[in-house]
Amino acid sequence: MFGRKVTGGVCAAALAMFATAGIASAEDRQFGYALTITGSSDYLFRGISFTDNGPTANIYQEVSYGIAYAAAWTSNINNGAYGPWEQDIYVGLRPVTGPVSWDLQALYYTYGNRDGSSSDIDYFEFKIGATTTLREGLTVGANIFLTPDQGAAAAPNISYEGTVAYDLPKFAQFAPQFTALIGHTDAGDNAIYGGGAGNGYWNGVQSYTYWNAGVKVNVDKFFMDFRYSDTDIGSAGIDPGLSDARFVFSAGVNLLP
Repeated sequence: MFGRKVTGGVCAAALAMFATAGIASAEDRQFGYALTITGSSDYLFRGISFTDNGPTANIYQEVSYGIAYAAAWTSNINNGAYGPWEQDIYVGLRPVTGPVSWDLQALYYTYGNRDGSSSDIDYFEFKIGATTTLREGLTVGANIFLTPDQGAAAAPNISYEGTVAYDLPKFAQFAPQFTALIGHTDAGDNAIYGGGAGNGYWNGVQSYTYWNAGVKVNVDKFFMDFRYSDTDIGSAGIDPGLSDARFVFSAGVNLLP
């Protein structure tokens, strides 16, 4: 039942992408480029460390045309059979309808196969994201990630997120912004992973809540981010050290545009 619900959601997301594609005719049709390099004390994916609590360096590259874009994100990882690298590929649309800015995206996650234990570890999912500005400097948003059942590579999964961003007073060239996120992810009762504590898809659990809050400081093309992150997995996880509370520091530079 859970798999059918997720598949139905994925179909709805795909239909939404095609339905909004016509909005591009109202946009300025021009090419855009983005290139960002970031270093961080940890790589957290939905609150779980994918670098075994170690540092990470990653690069994000994007090319866009009007509301359409394609991008790639590359990072080092260290998470069981996954590693030593991760390559994410994105294609999507960013239409605007009234006060709402959308991000309709298809993602494909590919991984280096560290120990050769499985050749089937890459998977894909879909994202529906929306943000709106409540007043000057205050933006709220929501994301839904839909993952179809892909056998051993990925359990059928749905993740919900709520976000908020607030621009803090500028100081000289420093432009700080407070941001926070709370999310919940649920892989259902997936038979491949056995179900129940200790056999779940996410560090030994099937369902959990995650959150983070921090301040990002922009200085021209450079940025720093100071963030606190936690989950409610606690001692229920196979390795609680991968999903417990922590502070994460990141710094990077936007080389393009």
